[in-house]
Amino acid sequence: MSDTILKSTTRHVRIFTAIVKNNDLILDDGHLTLDIDPDNEFLWSNKSIKKVQDYFRELVDSHADDELSDYSLRKIGSLLEDFIRKLLKEGELSYNPNSRVMNYSMGLPRTEDLL
Repeated sequence: MSDTILKSTTRHVRIFTAIVKNNDLILDDGHLTLDIDPDNEFLWSNKSIKKVQDYFRELVDSHADDELSDYSLRKIGSLLEDFIRKLLKEGELSYNPNSRVMNYSMGLPRTEDLL
């Protein structure tokens, strides 16, 4: 396939054709590694993480017959980004007040006053 790691990087999702070993990414064309919210912008429950992971598996399975490329990874990454936005709007995620940067990248926080 490729001698370099393919990747998709969005604000809240990073996907690599690699495995993590001793904190390093090691090329593995047969494996996709998902890094959710690397900047800890959100507060995650186990349930919301599982939902993102399950949706990721569903997207990967739906592209199983397609050639793995930068484009297909970017498409999966974009769809995951939209899914995370949906979880935030539905109140299953919230912004992390202790995040390094508060930029409300997915829109203003939902509060009782705004509902």
